[in-house]
Amino acid sequence: MNVNNMARIHAAAFVYDRPWSADEFSGLLALPHVRPFSQPHGFALVSVIAPDQAELLTLAVDPAHQRGGLGLRLMQNWMTALPVQSAFLEVASDNEPAIALYRRCGFAVCGTRRGYYRRAGGGRVDALAMRTSLTKGQFG
Repeated sequence: MNVNNMARIHAAAFVYDRPWSADEFSGLLALPHVRPFSQPHGFALVSVIAPDQAELLTLAVDPAHQRGGLGLRLMQNWMTALPVQSAFLEVASDNEPAIALYRRCGFAVCGTRRGYYRRAGGGRVDALAMRTSLTKGQFG
């Protein structure tokens, strides 16, 4: 998936946040530790932050294709493909569908960043830091 498609999907999926631009995706993808995982209509960007740790930078699914299992498939793809033992992510505390997906994938809240995300209208919302330990076969 090219950076223009990533930016388009990200903008459609993140209507309450500032979406990332094609240039931002290009910059991230130029980093040696950032890995893209994509399928038609969605993608995940993951950073291998240590030899045994990964961080989900973003996951975006085109709204017309949400709630059909694509987000789960993208999560399973990167969580089984990377040779890491633990994974982290941050999610807006009001993003209930994403939180449910991450819990389904074994993530649990390990911290809160108060007022971390800025909303388009000027408000703020907390970020939930989530973590999971990865084991072989956890999706089998």
